[in-house]
Amino acid sequence: MKTPRYLFPSDYMADPSANVFGDRLYIFPSHDRDSGEAFDDDGGHFQMKDYHVLSLTDVENGEVTDHGMILDVEQVPWAERQMWDNDVVEKDGKYYLVFSAKDPNGVFHLGVAVADKPEGPFIPQPHPIRGSFSIDPCVFKDDDGQIYCYFGGLWGGQLQWYTLTPAATDNEEGCVVMGPAADKKTPLFLPADAPAVPSMVVRMSDDVLQFAEAPHAVVILDETGEPMKAGDPHRFFEASWMHKYKGKYYFSYSTGDSHYLCYAIGDTPYGPFKFQGVILDPVVGWTTHHSIVEYKGEWYLFYHDCVPSNDTTWLRSLKVQKLYYNEDGTIQKVKND
Repeated sequence: MKTPRYLFPSDYMADPSANVFGDRLYIFPSHDRDSGEAFDDDGGHFQMKDYHVLSLTDVENGEVTDHGMILDVEQVPWAERQMWDNDVVEKDGKYYLVFSAKDPNGVFHLGVAVADKPEGPFIPQPHPIRGSFSIDPCVFKDDDGQIYCYFGGLWGGQLQWYTLTPAATDNEEGCVVMGPAADKKTPLFLPADAPAVPSMVVRMSDDVLQFAEAPHAVVILDETGEPMKAGDPHRFFEASWMHKYKGKYYFSYSTGDSHYLCYAIGDTPYGPFKFQGVILDPVVGWTTHHSIVEYKGEWYLFYHDCVPSNDTTWLRSLKVQKLYYNEDGTIQKVKND
């Protein structure tokens, strides 16, 4: 695979979460549309309202099957709009779609929908996950079967509204408080020397319907071994993804307004994670969102850009290309040719 492949040119989809179930590779994207909303820093122009699932058996040349809509916002009792990123995990023959959407008050939460097969249909739970907030869930199943959810996104993703309490690591309730401003807003840009706002990780309950603990901060250490600062262009912004390679945990993410895909490596699902470098330089379009998966002995990076829509940032197209590791376990930077 010498050049990237656009996976589904007939429709605009983004934020691909790639998972292998059985002998097929499934992609769970968000579904872009032109809603007519104006561009703003809160992402009001991203008005996605449903999810589809795609699958294939040959990443480089095979036909991509669209299995159709698997969930619509009108089917979710607690959600009103903006069905953003999602991911799916399997447990005991059931498939759990964890997704982000806004409630009628304009607040993002995470929800769960359940199906008997990855093609759906998915039946949503009547309420969001208790204590959930923000966007961009990645559900990671470790080798021991334990499932973790990584999540969070700044600016329109509202992560900056929340602060971990001092008791967050040992208190299963009230693990976050709203930001200091009465309107639940905090500045989009923190002082450069302030600690960067972290992504979150939480162990899921045995039934995969709730958090089993308070969320933990995903700490990324810079080259000096210190927690990354807000002014670092490689700090976390959104699009958490976790995969495992040779016993190590690879936390990858988007830097948002600096438009990189970066990664860090840790020894446990909770981290801390030491920053390693950039996977992908900025693509055409404001957002950069991805997943990394092994399929049939090859590693792949799934992502999106806005070339087909002439840089219309809310109309994105899915792409894939191979991913390669160096002998020391670091990832070779991908070229978006």
